[in-house]
Amino acid sequence: MLRSPGDPGDDERFVLVASLDNARNLSNLLKAIHFRDQVTFFASANGIRMTAEAAKSVQGNAFIQASIFQEFRIEEDSVIFLINLTVLLDCLTIFSASSLPGVTTALRMCYRGYGFPLTLFLEESGVVTVCKIQTQEPEETLDFDFCSTNVVNKIILQSESLRETFAELDMSSDVLQITMSPEKPYFRLSTFGDAGSTHCDYPKDSDMIEAFHCNQTQCNKYKISLLKPSTKALALSSKVSLRTDNRGFLSLQYMIRNEDGQICFVEYYCCPDEEMEGLDS
Repeated sequence: MLRSPGDPGDDERFVLVASLDNARNLSNLLKAIHFRDQVTFFASANGIRMTAEAAKSVQGNAFIQASIFQEFRIEEDSVIFLINLTVLLDCLTIFSASSLPGVTTALRMCYRGYGFPLTLFLEESGVVTVCKIQTQEPEETLDFDFCSTNVVNKIILQSESLRETFAELDMSSDVLQITMSPEKPYFRLSTFGDAGSTHCDYPKDSDMIEAFHCNQTQCNKYKISLLKPSTKALALSSKVSLRTDNRGFLSLQYMIRNEDGQICFVEYYCCPDEEMEGLDS
């Protein structure tokens, strides 16, 4: 296992230590929320969550459970700071240009506490690189208050099907309209672009739908500009769960299998387009 060079007692001074035999298991997941430079890094005994936000209307969260790491140790109840995701990804992929097929980069992340940088030790083929990334005071993240008890409709489907549907929709449209209903059309995605309206329907017994739990008809519009970042997660995922609550807020949870076959999750929250809702009423 990759160890941090220096005094053997150094580890005792870190409040967070996390190691991976394959750094791509972290970098690939973080690429799924890379639509903003600054992200909030949050660690607890459960693992690490990184959060990116835009326009106070969309939020992307990448979860890396503690069990994914070969070593995970945290000395405080929680660790939280702001970090530049672009810089972090550049460091995590520092060996990628020269990597040979089948060769992985080992990673060890260490953090001493408030005001200190996040230190990365990366090793590939005996070569060790140390990167120190400045951390900043965390900003308060949006609370979408998306509670499972308020979920009205939920559909789980294979990501391949949703990728194909997105390719057919007219992305010149300002909004994506999502209809979920216990009756026909059951699950419909609609766009309203330059060439007119486009609708893609899924029957509830479609082979692509793994679970269909719709309690009432909901039809909400979401700005495509806010949903576009989530297509990065869609491209990596094997399944996606779409949920809407009683306010029309949307949750998109993507199940992503890493290179070692372990399951990780990326979740996006998005507000409905209030301007469009107002026009419809």
